[in-house]
Amino acid sequence: MSRRRLLIGGTTGAATAVLAAWALSADDSIANWYKRSKVAAKTERKKRPLPSRTEQVASLQAGHTYDILIIGGGATGVGCALDATTRGLRTALVEADDFASGTSSRSTKLIHGGVRYLQKAIMQLDYDQYKMVKEALHERANMLEVAPHLTRPLPILLPVYKWWQVPYYWFGIKMYDLVAGDRNVKSSYYLSKKNTLELFPMLKSDNLCGGIVYYDGQQDDARMNLAIALTAARHGATIANHVSVLKLHKTAGKLSGARLRDEITGKEWDVKAKSIINATGPFTDSIRQMDDPTIKNICCPSSGVHIVLPGYYSPEHMGLLDPATSDGRVIFFLPWLKGTIAGTTDMPCQVTHSPRPTEDEILFILTEVKNYLNPDVEGASLKPLFRECQTDGFLIEGAHGWTPTMYIRLVQDFGLEMEVAQHLAKSYGDRAFAVAKMAAMTGKRWPIIGKKIHPEFPYIDAEIRYGVREYACTAVDMIARRLRLAFLNVQAAAEALPAVVDIMAEELKWTEAEKARQIKTASEFLANEMGQMVNRASRDKIPINLSKTEIQTYIKRFQIIDKDRKGFVSINDIRRSLKSMGLTPSQEEISAILSEIDVTYNGQLEIQDYLQNYGEEVTGEQLHEILREIDTNMNGQVELDEYLQMMSAIKSGHVAYSRFARMAEMEEEHHEKEALNKKITVERSGGGL
Repeated sequence: MSRRRLLIGGTTGAATAVLAAWALSADDSIANWYKRSKVAAKTERKKRPLPSRTEQVASLQAGHTYDILIIGGGATGVGCALDATTRGLRTALVEADDFASGTSSRSTKLIHGGVRYLQKAIMQLDYDQYKMVKEALHERANMLEVAPHLTRPLPILLPVYKWWQVPYYWFGIKMYDLVAGDRNVKSSYYLSKKNTLELFPMLKSDNLCGGIVYYDGQQDDARMNLAIALTAARHGATIANHVSVLKLHKTAGKLSGARLRDEITGKEWDVKAKSIINATGPFTDSIRQMDDPTIKNICCPSSGVHIVLPGYYSPEHMGLLDPATSDGRVIFFLPWLKGTIAGTTDMPCQVTHSPRPTEDEILFILTEVKNYLNPDVEGASLKPLFRECQTDGFLIEGAHGWTPTMYIRLVQDFGLEMEVAQHLAKSYGDRAFAVAKMAAMTGKRWPIIGKKIHPEFPYIDAEIRYGVREYACTAVDMIARRLRLAFLNVQAAAEALPAVVDIMAEELKWTEAEKARQIKTASEFLANEMGQMVNRASRDKIPINLSKTEIQTYIKRFQIIDKDRKGFVSINDIRRSLKSMGLTPSQEEISAILSEIDVTYNGQLEIQDYLQNYGEEVTGEQLHEILREIDTNMNGQVELDEYLQMMSAIKSGHVAYSRFARMAEMEEEHHEKEALNKKITVERSGGGL
């Protein structure tokens, strides 16, 4: 072991010397690593009102010749739009779906320089990789500066389970700090095993040697994407979502415009442009083939899946990176919006507008997660006004008046619940005041305004109305990207959907038929792209392995609760049963969301019995959680086969503890005691005659 440490120490020192000599000989010397960053907030708030989508589409149809037409409204597209319009170029951007509807709303949420790219730069002396990391680290600092309401520094832990990895990882992360220079977020550091477990108590402790903590940035990716798009629009760019490109036009062999279609109205028209930027991500080849149908594909699409776990699976202010999974991929485990993101996979796939997670991908993530968790837990013909980039240090929508304590004013001035005020400040920045002004009265003494669209989340009615002004055109636009509810909790999103559609219908004048279509489309989105059906498939794999006698017993217990013999159990049946045992559920009490059954965590019914048993008062929220445990077809009812399946899972060990099962047992015990008491009374009465 001592030899190995000496060897690694010598290798590390030699590598440092080689890297320093190599960087000094390059055209960007090491001295420039510490050159003061250009990042500095420098823009005044733009007074131009935000044009409506109708106005933006009308502008596209007005016959203008644009300097640049950008196809694609993801992170790359809106970044190009902001860069071009702030240089003084007439800019247009169209997106066939919604802004950030693809990868830009489904990322790992990190703003990073690329630790693994730096590893390649060092090990292979690859200067291009080094320059890429250096530029990315500068952009990381810029994003943290220009959008402080949407970003934050995030410490990330690399757990170390072999002593020889300690100096190896420490050197790599220190080089990451060095390349960042004065743009570094915070310096990395080593933690002992004890301190590692104190910071990340859910980490598996067996063979743990310690941990290396480094810093990157984290963002709300879809809100960041939208904020950049809105900033570009306020500075003169013409942007429109739900507008697709049907074909490209050419004049004298050069691209000169495109045929567009408004996917909301079906109207088609032509637009002229001096240059066209293809920013369509995995759909790059389809746009390239509009230019030249014979061109070969250059895009190799792959799918990456993330899963969202309850917040208690990670510390609120620290993430985790596993750099050595079973097949060499990196797994992140990150806190986000009071949940935990785990991912990601990287599997070859076909290009599709509706990617769906597979059970195998989800199980890969879950399996890797369990390995380290404690078992308990940019044209030559263009003439811009500015040749240099103007967006370095350019404040993004919502950043101008934002401060970390701005939410207090929202509470005091508007009477918002504190959690709601904090959410609005973090999501909208100084635009949160405009959102709050649209909030409805609650009819309560407190909070005064801000009706929640779901009791477990801080999203309020005003955000739906404001979201329409942020170009949300469909229910999916709203629940997935203006709000992040679909990504955080698919069942809660489904429950909030009718209220969301009702408010959007008021704003967009939808008919009843259109409302029904929106609900159907959004429900399919939740079931397929957000993985709701995968949850059910996982649960359906659990066999019913009960004897005839056991089945009869459990049918009896089920019928005790299903007093009306409906063949299913509703939330009201559960409430009534609890009341019969002297327990009083409180419908008004709202508790923080805690997942009681996490089917997507291990593909089985695993109950987290964080609650005490039924000797305590049971809240309305807890009742809904009981229902979710066993309502496999998501219809708000518990049918007999679902109940038997759950009881079989308990018997086979898939479920260590179930509140619903315990309640049924208590119900049976309650009735048995009543029957016994009646028998004793009769006997005593008979004995006295």
